[in-house]
Formats: sequence, structure tokens, C-alpha cells
Amino acid sequence: MKVLVPIKRVVDKDVKVRPKADETGVELANVKMSINPFDENAVEEAVRLKEKGIATEVVVVSVGPDKARDTLVSALAVGADRAILVDSGDAEVQPLAIAKLLKAVADKEQPQLVIFGRQAIDDDAVQTGQIFAALQGWGQAAFASISKVDVASGKATVGREIDGGLETLELSLPAVITADLRLNEPRYAKLPDVMKAKKKPQETTTPAALGIDITPRLKTLKVSEPPKRKGGGKVADVAELVSKLKNEAKVI
Repeated sequence: MKVLVPIKRVVDKDVKVRPKADETGVELANVKMSINPFDENAVEEAVRLKEKGIATEVVVVSVGPDKARDTLVSALAVGADRAILVDSGDAEVQPLAIAKLLKAVADKEQPQLVIFGRQAIDDDAVQTGQIFAALQGWGQAAFASISKVDVASGKATVGREIDGGLETLELSLPAVITADLRLNEPRYAKLPDVMKAKKKPQETTTPAALGIDITPRLKTLKVSEPPKRKGGGKVADVAELVSKLKNEAKVI
């Protein structure tokens, strides 16, 4: 069984994100970048399936600039077998276009299971995995967590958290899973593994070669920091509280 894992290069989770001075986007110059945290869980789960003898190959794919190779190497270092970079240059690639690119890759690779991270921490769109599943016409289990992904007899059993508690889904393969942070504990890559990972097969393609138009359909008007919270205050009685909510906060 082949497992495909899409991963994304994002601003490191420990870096404080700042908007550009002209408010056209997020400042990326001289900022540490790394693999999206949710995608780390997706890679870890795929590697565990391989260690159990369920998966025979784990292929990671990333859409982004040439610098995203470092992210792919990180995934190869923890156990992935091959990497594919869809080199989009510095162009903005939105979830719909990414899903279409990944569909083109999946049509070529023919994986039986695709494991996404639940969301990317830069745009928090939570869309790509679901759009990809719809384009493929495959079953999907979003927000997999509670250490539960089993594959046997052509079916995947996935545990997930819902508002009312826990839910277990059974999917016929091929299928799509999106991984939550509570699904597992990603391993750290050792330096020798990183060096070995650079020798693993890496393929490069482009959106044009895949026949996909990545022209953005949404336009970002402005990126700015939220307003600073004002300090609280005390009120003498309920009447004063109601007055402030009505006349100052204007919420009633």
C-alpha cells in the first residue's frame, strides 16, 4: 500500500508572526521556516503504518518554492521514502489550486491512502484535504485523533473527536485522512538521518507540467495585527454594567 502525505512549508510555530509594513502580507524575510506542525503528525502516522508492515511506501509532496526542499528533507529524515516538489515559485497558491495539483500527483502515483495535516498554521483554511477528497470522489475522515488509525482488509478505521465526544469511522480505500495534533507524537530527525535523507529520491515538477492553473481566485485586501485589548474596569452595580454595555460597548 502506498501512502501519499502532502506537507507545507510555513513560518515556524515558535516565531511571532508580523505583518509587512505595507499590510500586503506576512513578513517572511529572515524568518525561520519549517514543516507545518499538523503535517508532522501526518508524516508520523504514515511512517508508523510502514513500520507495522501495512504501508510499503511513503511519498511526501509539497507545493511551494524551491526552498521547500528543506521541508521535504525533514520528512524524508523521519522515514518517508520519496519526495515530490511541485515548484510554484513565489506565486501564491490557494487551497483549491493546491488540491488540484495534489490530485494530478495522486493520479500519477495511485496511492491507496492520502494523509493530510488537519490545517496549515499560516492560513488556517482547513480546506485542502476536504477539497482533494471531493475532487477524487474518495471517502474522508477529517480531524483524526486519539491515536486511532488502523488499516486492514482494504478499509481504514479512524477515531476522531467531535462535539459530542468520540466517533469511529470506517472507510473503504482509497481514502483521505486529515491528522490532528493529538493523533500521535512526531519523532525528531537525527543528524545522520538528515544527511541520509538528502540522498533519497526527490522529483521536481511544476503546475504547468501538471496542467493546472494556479491563478488565485481570492484577493487579500489587507493583513494587520488585531487591535490591542483595552484594560478592564469595575462597575458599582448592575445598572452601571447595563449602561456601559449599552452605551459604550454597544452590545445590547
